Amino acid sequence: MNFFGNIPISGWSYSTFSNDNVSLFDRLLEIFKELLTYTSGDFDEAVDWLRQLDKEYSLTTEDYTIDDFIDELLNKGFISTEINAKDGKELIKITSKMEKALRKFALKKIFGQIKKSKQGNHKSKYSGSSDDDNSDIKSFEFGDPFDKIIVSESLKNMYNRTGTDELNLISDDIVVSNGNFQSQMSTVLMIDISHSMILYGEDRITPAKKVAMALAELITTRYPKDTLDIIVFGNEAKVVELKDLPYLKVGPYHTNTVAGIQLAMDILKRKKNNNKQILMITDGKPSCLKLRDGSFYKNSAGLDPKIINKCYNMAKQARKLKIPITTFMIARDSYLQHFVREFSKANGGKAFYTGLDNLGEMIFEDYNSNKKRKI
Repeated sequence: MNFFGNIPISGWSYSTFSNDNVSLFDRLLEIFKELLTYTSGDFDEAVDWLRQLDKEYSLTTEDYTIDDFIDELLNKGFISTEINAKDGKELIKITSKMEKALRKFALKKIFGQIKKSKQGNHKSKYSGSSDDDNSDIKSFEFGDPFDKIIVSESLKNMYNRTGTDELNLISDDIVVSNGNFQSQMSTVLMIDISHSMILYGEDRITPAKKVAMALAELITTRYPKDTLDIIVFGNEAKVVELKDLPYLKVGPYHTNTVAGIQLAMDILKRKKNNNKQILMITDGKPSCLKLRDGSFYKNSAGLDPKIINKCYNMAKQARKLKIPITTFMIARDSYLQHFVREFSKANGGKAFYTGLDNLGEMIFEDYNSNKKRKI
């Protein structure tokens, strides 16, 4: 795999730059959004990587340079400038328009992967029933009621097929709501930001961050009656806002799973929806507890009984509140998988053991299947 620093670029296809139907600005913007995700919204660092990529792959032309691209980003409202009060220098930052574009970018990439694969990696015997073969839309069939037709998605299929704005709808373009029960859902997504999420030469925080952005975009656009709260947990747990997602970073933290679950339950207790769930993305073992005096009890060596028993107790408390916890474990260690199985058993929830490539696919399939049944 080819790297610039810690940024993998081998999966990107530069052959698309020969497509005359897409402007050079739009082609660069797609790459730049990926770079912004890897650099946690750091504009200057992302531009540095873009310039290096330009040197190696000749992304720009003599008539349109990286500087022209930056000017167009500014003119189109993707970035803004401000003066640093400390040194008087001009700073460039991404705007809410770019934050929205990053969420849509993440959603598109993850859904694109889902359409290509229907595999499911429910590895725990406590994984519950699955509705993976169902989706909230399906192709139109003879006999489907016309009031179930989803006009926006059908037109989108037509445009994707024809590549023009002319109205040329055929039956293969039409999709309808499948009529399955769609419950309102309140979800808390927990993201591990302990130091291990960037250790061992593997960037695990970026895929987790992409999932958070994509899930937020899915809910706000397709399921507006659902709620999504996102919290991060290291030594402690805290809520992050929608606008904060591109900027998430890993800290020099241990893993206080208990604090994360406690905060998630506190949030869900205030929700009016009957259907509530916690989705937890983590790659390591619980290794930290906050004590009553405000200090921290930490142990990174193995599974500390004091810490994991507290985790099991929290899992049971969530079960009493009818809040299932789905754990997405980005680790293959057998002793950690054993802990997750016991944790899921205590909660009555589910466990997924997944790599980074299909993390988004699995979370989206799980989210959509949970909406089709009462938890």
